[in-house]
Amino acid sequence: MTDEPMTDPADLPADQPEDEVLDPALAAAVLEIEAHAAESGWDQQGRLFALVPTAALVAAEPELARAMGLDAASAEGSFTPVEQELAPGQVVEEVLGSIMWPDGVAGCAAIVERYVLPPGADADIPEDAEQAQAYAAAHPDRQEVRMVAGVTRAGATYCALRLRAHDDEQSVVGGVDLVPELLEMLQATLDNEDEESGT
Repeated sequence: MTDEPMTDPADLPADQPEDEVLDPALAAAVLEIEAHAAESGWDQQGRLFALVPTAALVAAEPELARAMGLDAASAEGSFTPVEQELAPGQVVEEVLGSIMWPDGVAGCAAIVERYVLPPGADADIPEDAEQAQAYAAAHPDRQEVRMVAGVTRAGATYCALRLRAHDDEQSVVGGVDLVPELLEMLQATLDNEDEESGT
């Protein structure tokens, strides 16, 4: 994994705060992406997805929709994730800084793997990114986590986290704001109307 370590989420929140509104379509898309990623196992490169309204996909690409088993009824109020091709070794966070999605994309999502360190470990993390990664990889109490974060143009957010030490579907943690920095980066790709797309 090439991402910098996270600190303090040793006890990942399992409950959704009452004041945060959940978008069921976004949550379903993020959980679908997480389950898809789980099939590929761990130690994978980060991945990036456009979220397209399934109803629009059915209308614009009926043959593709039929091949995917979609129809107008099943498409209502849902998103279809469309993976964007990244070059080998390309870091998702770096890609996010240089893209803007076209109007037909209603949202986007990303997968990254990180090391999670216990509370208090942040005081010893080197400032240099490569050294920080090496420090996290060698830490005896490190945990590995796969994070899937998604956002929509309407401002909805959702995240799904899976620890490698608890690698089963029942242990996936979901919430609207579990990875705030990644969510902000994803949202910026939808808000910026002045840059040309880099995908």
